[in-house]
Amino acid sequence: MSSSPLAATTEPRLAGDLAIWIFILAELGAFAAFFGAYAFTRANHLADFNAAQLSLNRDAGALNTVLLLSASGLVVRAVQGALANEGPRAARWMLAAIACGLGFLFVKGSEYSAAFDAGISLSSSTFHMFYLSLTFFHFMHVILGLVILTVLWNGLRLGQYRPDNMNGLESGAAYWHMVDLVWLILFPLVYVIH
Repeated sequence: MSSSPLAATTEPRLAGDLAIWIFILAELGAFAAFFGAYAFTRANHLADFNAAQLSLNRDAGALNTVLLLSASGLVVRAVQGALANEGPRAARWMLAAIACGLGFLFVKGSEYSAAFDAGISLSSSTFHMFYLSLTFFHFMHVILGLVILTVLWNGLRLGQYRPDNMNGLESGAAYWHMVDLVWLILFPLVYVIH
């Protein structure tokens, strides 16, 4: 019995390239080790961590959460647009996602500037060492994600991504969603949980 073309297009498949998923799993492993070290150290220095955590700007962290969630939603819309053969519209969604990502970098950069102006550094406290290291590691991933989204935006603008050619777009989108997922763990872990 032969399968119909419709059945072939609706079968479950891994979106994007297998290599990007291996890379994402490796990155998540690195973040998990970092988060585990943070949680273990925090459990042994709870009062110090809670006191130092008060120096953080939770509103900025919450705004960055909204920016990254918005960017991920916009990336989804861009992928959906490409699947619907709406390249110009998909490119606009991707450009809006890039704007949200740049907003994240601006807000986080402002947080770093305020922390450094207050004399906070890697050696200020164990908490601040973790805070600066974790968030900067994530910050660098956002920068890489924005480079990827910019390449994808250009490809969408040029009509490179269509329903029969989604691998690159889906791979880049998967990486961006990983960056977002990590922040959704990092924000409550570092900014909120007491």
